[in-house]
Amino acid sequence: MKKILVTALILMLGILLSASRIKNFDKLMKALRAGQEVSIVIEYGNCILISDNEEITPPDAIGGMPVDVWEYFAPMSIGNPKAFVVFSQTKLINYAGFIYNYAKIKISDDNSVEITAQYANSQTFELEMDETFFTEINNGKNTGALFIFKD
Repeated sequence: MKKILVTALILMLGILLSASRIKNFDKLMKALRAGQEVSIVIEYGNCILISDNEEITPPDAIGGMPVDVWEYFAPMSIGNPKAFVVFSQTKLINYAGFIYNYAKIKISDDNSVEITAQYANSQTFELEMDETFFTEINNGKNTGALFIFKD
């Protein structure tokens, strides 16, 4: 049992040491443009949550995903006052039946973050959940709930 615990701790330490933190939009764009592998972790419980146009208490949940397909938009390129990068992912999950779990992350050049989380029925595609979370990139000094890592 001790060997398993020690091995697990060594592996976790190796993973933590191999990834470095990205603490702002400019460094994120530099890493993405260089083709580096980037991933994110979101602490939803530390976000502002809007559901049905009302602010509600966010769930005590954590999620993560790789940033593998993304798009960058310069200021005013599509009528947007701020530059931003956006990426998303959809996964089929079983949550009291099969549903699509969609997450879209939009990070603006002021380090603000908007997260769209939706559940869609796997047969009808009807939305069963539609929530928007707001936070900022965690820079180690703020309470931002989005952590960004590069390998």
